[in-house]
Amino acid sequence: MTSTPRAGTAETAETAAATQVPRRAPVVDDGAGGVLSGPWRALTLGIVSVVLLLAFEATAVNTAMPTAAAQLDGIGLYAFAFSAYFTTTLLAMVVSGQWCDRRGPLAPLFSGIAVFAAGLVTAGTAVNMWMFVAGRAIQGLGGGLVIVALYVVVGRAFPERLRPSVFAAFSAAWVLPSVLGPVISGAVTQHLGWRWVFLAVPVLVLLPLAVMGPALRRSERDRPLTERRPYDRRRTRDAAMAALGAALLQYAGQRLDGWAVLPAAAGLALLGPAVLRLLPRGTLRAARGLPTVILLRGVAAGAFFASELFIPLMMQTQRGLSVTMAGLTLAPGGLSWALGSWLQGRPGAERHRDAMIRFGFVATAVAIGGAALVLFAAVPVWVTAAFWALGGVGMGLAIASISVLMMRLSKPAETGENSAALQLSDALGNVLLTGLAGVLFAALGGGAVGAVAHDAALPAGAFAAVFLTMPAVALAGALLSGRTVVARSDG
Repeated sequence: MTSTPRAGTAETAETAAATQVPRRAPVVDDGAGGVLSGPWRALTLGIVSVVLLLAFEATAVNTAMPTAAAQLDGIGLYAFAFSAYFTTTLLAMVVSGQWCDRRGPLAPLFSGIAVFAAGLVTAGTAVNMWMFVAGRAIQGLGGGLVIVALYVVVGRAFPERLRPSVFAAFSAAWVLPSVLGPVISGAVTQHLGWRWVFLAVPVLVLLPLAVMGPALRRSERDRPLTERRPYDRRRTRDAAMAALGAALLQYAGQRLDGWAVLPAAAGLALLGPAVLRLLPRGTLRAARGLPTVILLRGVAAGAFFASELFIPLMMQTQRGLSVTMAGLTLAPGGLSWALGSWLQGRPGAERHRDAMIRFGFVATAVAIGGAALVLFAAVPVWVTAAFWALGGVGMGLAIASISVLMMRLSKPAETGENSAALQLSDALGNVLLTGLAGVLFAALGGGAVGAVAHDAALPAGAFAAVFLTMPAVALAGALLSGRTVVARSDG
């Protein structure tokens, strides 16, 4: 099966055939054993360790960030501490994809881990907020390199039958950080100081390096050789344009005044053309096969996380929950996400891949709408946690299945580029739909989220606008899910 042509790729089939290099004998898969069996145990444990590291950092930083910004007299730059990570990640994802396709995932993976650790140290030792923001930007570079390289490792080192289980392990690695990360980070911030939330994490880098390094080098040495695609400088330039455009849109969404039109227009002018060239041709019009698979990743991630952002605020302002209890409302979603990912990796699930994606989107839509029922005073608060658990199952089924389909529809030499496109779609879906949710929320009286006191009274209609729009986006994803199947020709 061939993958969809890339925008900006001039290489033809004839050129690819001419540049094909001899292959070694492929790694033998006897069809027995799982991801924790002999040949793949160390690699799986190493990958899960890396994801665990990234997950803990992501959940812990959200808890420590307000204290860090306050002590560095940088509340005015609070949002930039998040957007700096996101912006550099967009660029690093594309660089990592090309790097992996040309040289394999070893260099970008280990370089990314080192850069990520350097960013943590920079942020943890920051003497002012600008240095802290710079540390977050360095973290984003490392995180972008790492996540794409991990996807490439899965595509190159594991046989197709084991990939669903590996992606399930990815999701499972988020369970403990989702539940314990805020608690641990809060305790460390209170008793030792926020800096140790950043400075303690780099020590954990040694574990995945020690566990995964030898196994990954061995798998790369033994795998078949494929053609090396030429480095595409235009893709790197487009990635920089997309990152800058996304940052401008975020800035415009935070201003919420007349002057916001200028950065918003500039952001769209940069982002639009860059995205068209970075994503597979036909992605924005949901062409069958790989383009729709890539698009659905952004739709799923954006709808779910744009809604999740407002749940703690809704629980605090509308139902009077404490910060801790409001955050724990989301914990069932992290646990059930792992369950959904595990289910899609079970034997026999492969023939239901498209149905699982469709069900995942429908479950997500129901969960988002159901979570907002607590806007009615008669509805108990546990209802939101229950619906969010349903949403987690749906996301676990959909996200992991989308990743499996992406691997299946990718040529070996394009795995890195397509993995980068998948992550890029995820990131863009998050920023665009979160931005839309923020505009709707503010337009109906919600105001800027960061400026709202926890005990402030907010209009229920502002929340309702978000929790009615995002289910519609998720249902659109369900309707598009049938287009992941490539149409068969009569010939």
